[in-house]
Amino acid sequence: MADEPNSDQSRPVPRPGPRPGPRPTPRPAPHPIPAPLTTDPHRFGRVDPDGTVWLITSSGERVIGSWQAGDTEAAFAHFGRRFDDLSTEVAVMEERLDAGTGDARKIKATAAALAETLPTASVLGDVDALAARLASIRERAEAVAAADRARREEHRAAQTARKEALAAEAEELAANSTQWKAAGDRLRAILDEWKTITGLDRKTDDALWKRYSAARETFNRRRGSHFAELDRERAGAREAKQRLCVQAEELADSTDWAATSAKFRKLLADWKAAGRAARDVDDALWRRFKAAQDTFFQARNAATAEREAELQANATAKEALLAEAEKIDISNLDAARAALRSIAEKWDAIGKVPRERSAELERRLRAVEKKVREASESDWTDPQARARAEQFRARAEQFERQAQKAQAAGREEEAEEARANAEQWRQWADAAADALKS
Repeated sequence: MADEPNSDQSRPVPRPGPRPGPRPTPRPAPHPIPAPLTTDPHRFGRVDPDGTVWLITSSGERVIGSWQAGDTEAAFAHFGRRFDDLSTEVAVMEERLDAGTGDARKIKATAAALAETLPTASVLGDVDALAARLASIRERAEAVAAADRARREEHRAAQTARKEALAAEAEELAANSTQWKAAGDRLRAILDEWKTITGLDRKTDDALWKRYSAARETFNRRRGSHFAELDRERAGAREAKQRLCVQAEELADSTDWAATSAKFRKLLADWKAAGRAARDVDDALWRRFKAAQDTFFQARNAATAEREAELQANATAKEALLAEAEKIDISNLDAARAALRSIAEKWDAIGKVPRERSAELERRLRAVEKKVREASESDWTDPQARARAEQFRARAEQFERQAQKAQAAGREEEAEEARANAEQWRQWADAAADALKS
């Protein structure tokens, strides 16, 4: 059987010598018909009569093997096909590089490794051209790899900037926001967006994640503290308002209108200062408080309306007396004085009138009294004039006592009105006394 092709470069190069005798021609095993060579191997090598195969390159010749398996053309075909295999491998790298379907770094590494084998490759073909192609591949792959690196760096920088912005936003929310629901929703949205951002280096990504995670924990602590404090405040407000409800219910049936009205105003101010309990609790307590308040003020309003009706009736009665007084005939002074005394007694017995009517009615009565008094001034020794002066003084003292009682009971408005009436009667008494002296 014929020897197989030998491409081992370590064995000695055979020297020319006597050729062995002819051997029996072996029967070739069936095999597929090889594809035609793409490169003419005869241009780049030669085969010695002893089977030594030489490769011719720009740097000279070198032995690539010994062929003992057939004729010379078979050696050219064999080593030419091996070259075509290398050329095909190089072409595949070129196509992948052109199409951008391969990893440029891996292509460069493969081309470099393949170029290192060329000086010892057992092939027949244009090895110089193949080396040039591999050099070109390495250069192009380096450029593509550099562009890829630049794109990756740009992408990494952009992705890093996105996460830095999200981390900064999370820190801002954690430190300053009191919009608890909106801020919590935004932190969750930041996390969802965070998961979509890739391409950072591990160290940077871990550092940014720690920032976001710390911000989220800070926010959660602040929010938890806020609502815990809010719960405490609501509990305090609930207890305070429960006490105010009890006090309001104790005052609901009071008939001390002025003092109790002041107390209810104080309770309402305390209610507003107590803060808010939980909404349902606060609403229920307010209904309870307002019910007690309404009970009191409805009763007070009813009493006030009754009192107003009484005062209006008194005003009507005093108007009737005034009509009678304004008709007194002063030609008969004794009769005039008697009539005026009777009217004054009835006037006092009637009692109070609405405050806005009091001054007008008193003014009209004083005018009648003045008319009678002026008619009597010529009789300074008249005992009735003295009695009238004493009557005025007594009326002044009566109003002063009323003012003191009203003041002690806390009815300031009534006390003020009584003091005004006392002052008026005191002035008339003084005037009457002065008239007696003149």
